Amino acid sequence: MPSRLWRLAAVIPLLALAACGGSDPTTTGAQAPDPNRTLKISAIPDQDPAKLATINGTMAAYLASTLGVKVEFVPVTDYAASVSLFRTGDLDMVFFGGLTGVQARTQTPGATLLAQRDIDDAFQSVFVANASSGIAPVSDVRQLSVLKGKRFTFGSESSTSGRLMPEYFLDQAGVTSGRDFSGQPGYSGSHDKTIDLVQAGTFDAGALNLQVWKTRKANGSVDLSKVVEVFVTPTYHDYHWIAGPRTDERFGAGFTTRLRDALLALDASNPEHAKLLELYGAKKLIATTPGNYAQIESIGRKLNLIT
Repeated sequence: MPSRLWRLAAVIPLLALAACGGSDPTTTGAQAPDPNRTLKISAIPDQDPAKLATINGTMAAYLASTLGVKVEFVPVTDYAASVSLFRTGDLDMVFFGGLTGVQARTQTPGATLLAQRDIDDAFQSVFVANASSGIAPVSDVRQLSVLKGKRFTFGSESSTSGRLMPEYFLDQAGVTSGRDFSGQPGYSGSHDKTIDLVQAGTFDAGALNLQVWKTRKANGSVDLSKVVEVFVTPTYHDYHWIAGPRTDERFGAGFTTRLRDALLALDASNPEHAKLLELYGAKKLIATTPGNYAQIESIGRKLNLIT
């Protein structure tokens, strides 16, 4: 990253002061943030840890520069930890998946939706199979019945694109994960791992985030002679950023609004912004509302993943 500021993206914790280019709170009527407080951000661990550190470290650098606060990217061990640490106030802002975002808001009254990527307005999952499994590509949700009797893996148990929505589409094909696969389904823990397990033949098939699948194909880190694309699902809402209920209390009145504005201000015509957006697989960030995740909440409750 050519910018001196964004070379700091690999440093965790990442610190930057208002003098590095933070906006002047007096211009917005907001209270100046406490320079001794650190904004702790995180994300669900859905990809390779090193990749997540780069992506979210770069976001930390941008927020530090824009808002004039210290920012630290805090990696978490699993999806449940991201929800739990957000609930206890140990994380101020998290990039959640659709399901974990609903779980977080359910468990943390007063949490604020900030933004989503443009691609999350119409997100998709993909079913893939080992080339030697005998599973051929299909063109309709109902044809996912070809997965009956096969060894199958989801991603994390709390993944929207790697478990929740694939379960939903499998159900439309008359496939019940606890009954119709060969043995109980696996839970790989991440989208990258799902690809690797299917490629290795550990499972006949699996489901994952379409964005990760496209990235792996583009960078040549999946052997397409061993893994075939079976079906790309219909669209649904997914990933989004959420701020904790004490954000204004910790950083000053109006800070949550400034945080949202900073995300929405990312502009692909700005070369540095474009690099950050590219890391997230997006061209811009957009506003979102709780109603966008009503379908996910309904499915999550049916699967007893939201109580």
